[in-house]
Amino acid sequence: QVQLVEPGGGLVQPGGSLRLSCAASGSIFSIIVRGWYCQTPGKQRELFAAIASGGRINSADSVKGRFTISRDNAKNTVYLQMNSLKPEDTAVYYCMLGGTQVYWGQGTQVTVSA
Repeated sequence: QVQLVEPGGGLVQPGGSLRLSCAASGSIFSIIVRGWYCQTPGKQRELFAAIASGGRINSADSVKGRFTISRDNAKNTVYLQMNSLKPEDTAVYYCMLGGTQVYWGQGTQVTVSA
């Protein structure tokens, strides 16, 4: 089994920054991709940033220039640096690990509000 733990999240003012992390542990045999999703009430979980095993990064247009996904392979951890946060970024953020199976973090609430 693989466990993903993602501390962080919280309340931040518009224009502020926040960094999320997602540490993986357990029986990790292969990692194909790691990503970050967000979900708001009544909507499906949406992928907005991913980093493949070879290092290729894909980001949604809505977050390009503001959010950066990165990883530390030695720590099996992926990060999401969020800058210039907007109220519409308010959501529950989930990290994902895609390998032999797909694993999810528990989700963390990010609220952008004055």
